[in-house]
Amino acid sequence: MNFFGKRILFLGAHPDDIELGCGALIHQIVKKTEILCVTLSDNQKNPDLKNVKSEHLKSMKTLGVPDDKVVFGPFTTRVFPDARQEILEYFLGLRRAFQPDLIFVHSKQDVHQDHLTMTDEALRAFRGITVLGFDVVRSSYGFFPHFLVEVSEEDVQKKIEALSQYETYRDKYYFNSELTRSIMVRHGALAEVPFAEGFDILRIVGRFEK
Repeated sequence: MNFFGKRILFLGAHPDDIELGCGALIHQIVKKTEILCVTLSDNQKNPDLKNVKSEHLKSMKTLGVPDDKVVFGPFTTRVFPDARQEILEYFLGLRRAFQPDLIFVHSKQDVHQDHLTMTDEALRAFRGITVLGFDVVRSSYGFFPHFLVEVSEEDVQKKIEALSQYETYRDKYYFNSELTRSIMVRHGALAEVPFAEGFDILRIVGRFEK
C-alpha cells in the first residue's frame, strides 16, 4: 500500500522519543514532504538532562530535519496527566496552525504516563485525521506493529547515527545500535522486506481510489 501526507506531524513526549520510534521513516520522507516534529517537554528541569535539548536538535539534523521544523512544548516531564486540558488545547493550536493530514504519536501500548496521556489527547484533538502509534521499546509493553513501513539500509544507519548524538543516554540499553537495527530487521521480516519501522493503527481515515 502506498501512502502519503502533504503535512506530517510527529509528536513525542520527551527528547529522543520521536527518533526512537520514527527515525528511519523521518530520514526517508524529510525531503519528500513537509514535516513538523514536536516534543512536549524539553526535560530541562532535570539537572541530569541539561544536554538533551541540544542533543535532540543534533539528532534531528542528522535525520535531515532543520531546526525550524523542531518544536519544544512547555510541559513538565512525568506530570502530563495533570495537564490534560492544556495539552489538548496545545494540540488544537497545532492543528489550526499546521493542518496535518497524517500524525505519528506514542503507541497506546505504552505504559509511561506522559506517553499515554499525550496520545489520548492527540486522538481527541486530531479527530478525522489518520493517527499511527510508534514504539519506544523501553516502555511499550504488548506493542505489535500492524502498519509496517519499508525503510532502506541508509535510513537504518541514519537512525542509528541520530541516536548516537545523545551522549546523555549512551549507556542506556535502548540506545544500543544492535538493538535498534534488530528491531527494524524484525519488523522487516513481518513485512517480508529487509528493514521496516512498525506502528500500531490508532485511526486510519482513507479513500479508495482507482
